[in-house]
Amino acid sequence: MKAWLCENPVGVDALQWTETPTPSPGPDEVLLEIKAASLNFPDILIVQNKYQMKPPLPFVPGSEYAGVIQALGSNVKHLSIGQSVACLSGTGGFATHTLAPAHLCLPLPSNFPMVDAAAFIMIYATSYHALVDRAQLKANETVLVLGAAGGVGSAAIQIAKAVGAKVIAAASSQEKCDLCQKLGADEVINYSQGNFRDQVKALTGGKGPDVIYDPVGGDFAEPAFRSIAWRGRYLVVGFAAGPIPALPFNLALLKGASIVGVFWGDFAKREPKANAEMMSTLLDWHRQGLIKPHIDSTVEMGKLPLAYARMGSREVMGKLVLVN
Repeated sequence: MKAWLCENPVGVDALQWTETPTPSPGPDEVLLEIKAASLNFPDILIVQNKYQMKPPLPFVPGSEYAGVIQALGSNVKHLSIGQSVACLSGTGGFATHTLAPAHLCLPLPSNFPMVDAAAFIMIYATSYHALVDRAQLKANETVLVLGAAGGVGSAAIQIAKAVGAKVIAAASSQEKCDLCQKLGADEVINYSQGNFRDQVKALTGGKGPDVIYDPVGGDFAEPAFRSIAWRGRYLVVGFAAGPIPALPFNLALLKGASIVGVFWGDFAKREPKANAEMMSTLLDWHRQGLIKPHIDSTVEMGKLPLAYARMGSREVMGKLVLVN
């Protein structure tokens, strides 16, 4: 097998496309032949030693992937050789094969596209957990999605529309705004044009959005929160912009609003039954055509540095996927 090996986490340039022995699965693992793996923001941080999880060296990056089971560990009874699965395990995906924890493998319906599968779990689980579970989003409410053309943002648009909400999508260019409308957004805001708060006010008739989905942080967090509706819910999803904003608590008081943390990874560990039910719903929504990952582009696995460069440029719309 071949894998992108990180022996020294000082950046992408230190990764090596290396031939290594194909391993045998432990009792609770499966050996996967990887067909596709998506590139996510944590995959950039982890090879720079900036991510919260510090895997022991050396490691293979690639948090999310999909493939076909080649071998089963002795304790694995719910999966079978030849079965297609998706997995989000944190590492191991940027390779031709990997050992995946069996309990993290999501069995896929027949004919589920592997590129979609590799781009599915993180964005849809995060966005569903945020909007449906944490925000209790209802039909006819208004959602403002920040960073709406990115991976989780694009998923949030689709999930909010599936629930029956109105979606205002905010993005940094006209090209990204056009994509958001294709994905179902009712209205768009281009950050680079006009006054952000004035646009939010105009598009909501002065009421403000009921829910704000924020995977970005940075400079737009406070003006967005100042625009929120009475009893609004502000979803803290992530900080792709870099800086972690500090909001004055009096804003929450004045709007009767809630600041709601979203940590899908811990939810999945603490509430596995609820998480399994959610994933079943999401697979069914994909079957119905209500949700489908927008694939920015696919790149050969052996050309991973090109994918990292595109992700680092912040030009990616939707998901970027590596394929074997």
